[in-house]
Amino acid sequence: MKIAVVTGEHGFQEKQFDAVFESMKDIEFVREDLDVFVDDPNQSSYDTVVFYNFHRPYPTDAQAQAILGLTERGQGVVILHHAILAFPEWDTFSEMCGIDARGEFGYYPRQTLQLQIAEANHPITEGLTAWEMGDETYTMKSAGDDSTILLTVEHPNSMEVLGWAREYRKSRIFCLQSGHDDVTFSNPNFREVLQRGIHWCAKT
Repeated sequence: MKIAVVTGEHGFQEKQFDAVFESMKDIEFVREDLDVFVDDPNQSSYDTVVFYNFHRPYPTDAQAQAILGLTERGQGVVILHHAILAFPEWDTFSEMCGIDARGEFGYYPRQTLQLQIAEANHPITEGLTAWEMGDETYTMKSAGDDSTILLTVEHPNSMEVLGWAREYRKSRIFCLQSGHDDVTFSNPNFREVLQRGIHWCAKT
């Protein structure tokens, strides 16, 4: 399957980040800035698009049209780590994330988390057990009852829900708060959950 990984407006460890997707043997990926993705002639051919960008506060018209086009065609959408905070004043992206008031948050680097499986029968989490992982956390409102809650954590410096699945228009959407740097990127459970999320969103 083919995916696009959309970045921009936030630095990250590029080599280590790419290694996450390179480890997914059944996935071919291209990483590009959001404005490059907007003009990508293959935009409609990606099975899933992973957003890892941090554009604020609103998208341009072209960016908004590209993102909405995915949901109109039913392509998969993964919203990863700081992308959950992107476009905080764009109601449409808040609906895609399943969280409003996304502009109000705190962040805490180098936290140690004990992730719990909240839904053991979902394809993204089936067969997994709780695990420990280091990551940057956010304190903000969590996804609610209109999402399928998959991963949770009890930590004073973190939102409660770290992974959740939902639908918007014709698209499946998987949101994963984790994913700051190589401490997380190299974690095998993080990689497994992300890969499964990509497939679930693509309906494969």
